[in-house]
Amino acid sequence: MATTHQWKFFRAGGFDQVQIDTGADLLALKDLDQKLWVALSCPTRGIEFDTKTLDLIDHDDDGRVHANEVLAAIAWTGKLLRNPDLLINGSGSVALADIDNSTDEGQQVLASAQYILSSLGKPDAPEISLADMADIEKFVAGLDFNGDGVITASQISDAALRATVEDIMKCRGSATDVSGKPGIDQEISDAFFAEVAGYSAWQARGESDDGIRFLGDKTRAAAEAFHTVKEKIDDYFTRCRLAAYDIRSAVPLSRSADDYKGIAAQTLSAKSGDIASFPLATVEPEKPLPLMAGINPAWQEEIDAFRGLVVVPSLGEKENLSASEWKALCDKFAAFEAWQANKPACSVEPLGGERLREISTGRHKEEIDRLISRDKAVEEEVKAIHSVEKLLRYNRDLFNLVNNFVSFRSFYTGRDRALFQLGTLYLDGRSCDLCVTVDDIAKHAEFASMSGIYLAYCDCIRKGGTEKMSIAAAFTAGDSDFLMVGRNGIFYDRKGQDWDATIVRIIDHPISIRQAFWSPYKKLVKFINEQLEKMASRKAAESDEKLTAAAAGIGAPTPSGTPPPPSTPPFDVGKFAGIFAAIGLALGAIGGVVASIVTGILGLEFWQIPLAIIGLILLISGPAMLIAWFKLKKRNLGPVLDANGWAINARARINIPFGTSLTKLARLPEGARRSLADPYEDKKTVWPFYLLTIGILILLLIMWQLGVFGPPPIR
Repeated sequence: MATTHQWKFFRAGGFDQVQIDTGADLLALKDLDQKLWVALSCPTRGIEFDTKTLDLIDHDDDGRVHANEVLAAIAWTGKLLRNPDLLINGSGSVALADIDNSTDEGQQVLASAQYILSSLGKPDAPEISLADMADIEKFVAGLDFNGDGVITASQISDAALRATVEDIMKCRGSATDVSGKPGIDQEISDAFFAEVAGYSAWQARGESDDGIRFLGDKTRAAAEAFHTVKEKIDDYFTRCRLAAYDIRSAVPLSRSADDYKGIAAQTLSAKSGDIASFPLATVEPEKPLPLMAGINPAWQEEIDAFRGLVVVPSLGEKENLSASEWKALCDKFAAFEAWQANKPACSVEPLGGERLREISTGRHKEEIDRLISRDKAVEEEVKAIHSVEKLLRYNRDLFNLVNNFVSFRSFYTGRDRALFQLGTLYLDGRSCDLCVTVDDIAKHAEFASMSGIYLAYCDCIRKGGTEKMSIAAAFTAGDSDFLMVGRNGIFYDRKGQDWDATIVRIIDHPISIRQAFWSPYKKLVKFINEQLEKMASRKAAESDEKLTAAAAGIGAPTPSGTPPPPSTPPFDVGKFAGIFAAIGLALGAIGGVVASIVTGILGLEFWQIPLAIIGLILLISGPAMLIAWFKLKKRNLGPVLDANGWAINARARINIPFGTSLTKLARLPEGARRSLADPYEDKKTVWPFYLLTIGILILLLIMWQLGVFGPPPIR
């Protein structure tokens, strides 16, 4: 992308990184090809950065800060500051004179900053700082109207209107105000008053229609009594009509004698379900329903209520009810049932008709709408208050973020710790500065293994285990001889808090060239030690078996006539001769190889001998060192951070010199005095010195015989 801005780059980690030194550099980042950015996104959690600033930059609230969101934050801040170089200072305060009020937004931000300072009792303060915004949420929440469109009952002085707001929350739920108190917004208010209007209109239709409320205020109670017995009365008249159709059905439709025999042995009650299933009365063709005598006792109370609430008010005092009269009653209740069927489903009914009429006829809706509108009217002012906080945070943090995002300047220059460096792990005589947070060790290790870095995953706890976290620590100097799962260390986070750290998993990669140099010899020594331990264990086991067998033989009785076994087995000369011969052959072979090497070296010129020894050492250690060198050159920070949610856009290598700076070995302080006298050191014996002296003399004699020091003697 073509640009007139003069960029500067520095080389670190094996690649070119942009150098951002001025506010102009920050504003010009929008024109810098994003292929030159080190990272294109980073997580908002798990890094050492102000999470509130990251949340403000993260416009889409996806838990990631992307390149375009960083650019948007820079552009927004650049428009509000007269001098973009202020961003380089990383200050948490902004002078009011530095806020550019040439735009509407700038004017709002400046006015809000002045309003905040005035509210804090500092109307003449020349600057505003994050310290002034420490309680910004409380400040906004304390305003009568805070721009969130939610009003609470506590901010309403009128008792009647406050009661209505409380009823609205009771019926329709609430919305949370910035202050944290429950309240109502426009949506909740509109839904409530719509239900009140619908229910009130439905109720008004019932009260104004004589056909619906034909019994006046007693219509509802009568309808309940009617519906209680409706199905049973319909059943009775249907049976009577069936008996009129065929007289033979009258007896069985009234239930047979056998049905009565089935319940005769029971203790009967008027509430018995078996009795309630019988017809209301005995069935005869066209027989009216008796209302006082001859009624099924299980239904007597319901019929009495039906007679008193429905029949008497509608038909007068009657002892019987004919089928035609029953149909007339059903027709009368049809309008009421239709009205009931159209009853709107709503949550306001529990308030009662009187309360709903009071709400619907008053001006509560208009008053509530007015209060919500007043609250929304200051939305821009409140946003401007939050914009002041955002400006202060961006002014303090953007430069630091960019130098850990667009470039890894903080990491590679060592002038400050990078955002992803959580702290320092002290373990095995080393301090590891490259420690990153890990949420899922197994998932992280699966991808981070491609980094080529020796990683030790540690579970860290503090305060007795109430606080826990996991980290991955990079070991980039020293060796791995004593690094193993289960080893303990101390982790210090960026706040200086100490955590107990335990290694739970290791990704094994080369750590240093020195480790690779000694690895063949260490493997040989380890192999010899293992073989000697196995041989010693085997011999000890054989000895134990012989002792056990001998002890068992002492206590066993000897059968009569059986000669006692010999106390010791006879000495097998042939067997021991074979063993000695085998040992001699092995020692001879080893001695022959050593002698050949020594003879070959001693056969060289004097000045060639050191070169030959160096060549022999390189022959043994060279391949391991070469392989380690290639692997150490390829170590890449990218997979370690990608596994944590970053989008690393470059091959951020950690070469040998830089890696050595990330892991520091134990060193005595400069100028410290050191005493080599150790009262507990292993006691030295004299005979190894004698053997060494004799060996040197023999070596010198051989060299003299070979003419290393001149022509050999003439014999």
